[in-house]
Amino acid sequence: HLAALVLARGGSKGIPLKNIKLLAGVPLIGWVLRAACDAGVFHSVWVSTDHDEIEKVAKQFGAQVHRRSPEVSQDSSTSLEAIREFLNQHPEVDIVGNIQATSPCLHPSDLIKVADLLQKEGFDSVFSVVRRHQFRWSEVKKGENKMTEPQNLNPAKRYRRQDWPGELYENGSFYFAKRHLIENGYLQGGKMAYYEMRAEHSVDIDIDIDWPIAEQRVLRFGYFGREPLKEVKLLVCSIDGCLTNGRIYVTEDQKQMVSYDYRDIVGIDLLKKRGIQVRLISERDCSKTLSAMQLGCVAKASATNKLQVLEDWQKDMGLSWKEVAYLGNEESDVECLRKAGMSGVPADACVVAQKAAGYICKSNGGCGAVREFAEHIFLLLEKVTSARKQ
Repeated sequence: HLAALVLARGGSKGIPLKNIKLLAGVPLIGWVLRAACDAGVFHSVWVSTDHDEIEKVAKQFGAQVHRRSPEVSQDSSTSLEAIREFLNQHPEVDIVGNIQATSPCLHPSDLIKVADLLQKEGFDSVFSVVRRHQFRWSEVKKGENKMTEPQNLNPAKRYRRQDWPGELYENGSFYFAKRHLIENGYLQGGKMAYYEMRAEHSVDIDIDIDWPIAEQRVLRFGYFGREPLKEVKLLVCSIDGCLTNGRIYVTEDQKQMVSYDYRDIVGIDLLKKRGIQVRLISERDCSKTLSAMQLGCVAKASATNKLQVLEDWQKDMGLSWKEVAYLGNEESDVECLRKAGMSGVPADACVVAQKAAGYICKSNGGCGAVREFAEHIFLLLEKVTSARKQ
């Protein structure tokens, strides 16, 4: 019995509830759970956690949940202690693959090859490494009167990168081991093998400053599921609270005004230049506002049923839902957010809309959220192009 186990404690010194924080629109732990479930080599996929919210996300992505004890949920608790507790309660498991939640660029193909090493080639433990081309020097501590020394190079004859094979380093993405090793206190031992991952897949999030970098890497090199990605052909944007900040200004002569951010208009223009249609929707009668904004977009005002409008547009254009993106912010947008292949909300959207969306912008409505979501779409298009080339 080969089991995948993701350790996801609720406490985190660096980022609160880091394991379920959205990364490129998906909870961090969701990226590795998707890869583990789609690999098809595990008899069971588990998340070991002490937190209710993490448990909910784990089940949402198809994993079973092991509720770890307080004794192995401390800041000082080790991975080995948590894995041993899991094995004590699951005697059916013969091999455990400890997959790190903070490695979002893991692919099923890597896990399939590791399973073969264990089950077909007889290795007792396999762990992930990445090749690096970095020159190392000895450390000189403050106050020591000595010179640093080269560790892996001759300064008089420095290698060019293409002439040097580099060195292998653990990247922490996963550690597979048979039960008897872990019971004896080892994550690595017996007949050992390393598995070399591609450098672009070796993303590890440890501190908050890594997050935006990781989002860019995941969108380019992450695993998005079995179904092939498709290019977005249509973006439907709710006007009030997304394109505008949702406020209506009333003058003394009872005229209504709204404001919008020029960055969002640029975002709409960029989408059009990439061949993506942009259509607008609103529950209120804002036809005069739309005329004044002169955006050149198809729009539907006084939309009492946004989902019906979205479905009509999708069918008229002959698009699959994977080719439709939706940006909303209110409870009336929830069904549209769930239906669209790509969905987003501004940072100040209502809670139910945030839960239904795949991507939460850092910008508020009317303050650059449309432009930000457009950039998110462009990055996904790069991912689609890259997948086609591969």
